[in-house]
Amino acid sequence: MTAQLYCFGESGNAYKAALTMTLAGYDWVPRYVDFFGGESRTPEYRKLNVMGEVPLLVEGDTVLSQSGAIQMHVARATGKLGGAPGEEDEVLRWILWDNHKLSSQAGMTRFLMNFLPEDKRPAEVIAFMQGRLKAAYATLDAHLEGRDWIVGRDVTIADCACCGYLYYPEPFGFDRGDWPHIDRWLDRISGLAGWKHPYDMMPGSPADRVKA
Repeated sequence: MTAQLYCFGESGNAYKAALTMTLAGYDWVPRYVDFFGGESRTPEYRKLNVMGEVPLLVEGDTVLSQSGAIQMHVARATGKLGGAPGEEDEVLRWILWDNHKLSSQAGMTRFLMNFLPEDKRPAEVIAFMQGRLKAAYATLDAHLEGRDWIVGRDVTIADCACCGYLYYPEPFGFDRGDWPHIDRWLDRISGLAGWKHPYDMMPGSPADRVKA
């Protein structure tokens, strides 16, 4: 059965799920969600996902939201990307770190800097968030020194999680040139068979459609 991933191109969280399914060879198709047009807030969408968010995996009777949960579901179903035996807790640790320290901050900062009307972008909040992001980049860069992957000797869902927002072109305070170990790691991920940029992997164009 082919799974549907409710997603849109600008969503780094959806990209984590899409990239995981692609690299694991999971059978899936994208289902575009008009997030900026309010689709995820409609009663119809809330019946599928009371959280009103993407990504959302729908496969037969399985309806699953939250990128980390979808990633773990795919890893269990395919036996791929979950880490070697004994590495599961470390993989989960980095997924939780990413959700709390990296992706949540990057997603909000990118939204505030690019998808709000220019006169409504809160400069002090953006500066604060960029400071927190710098600390997260430093943590990840230091961890990747001397490593090919975040956990163990092969790519895992931890890598798919932590890279979720780092390929996007919109400015949010991340310059790969400032973080050589992250830069090398991102090149390694993008060199994997099946890898695509989020705007090529999921439907939807950059959200310059948002107007004042």
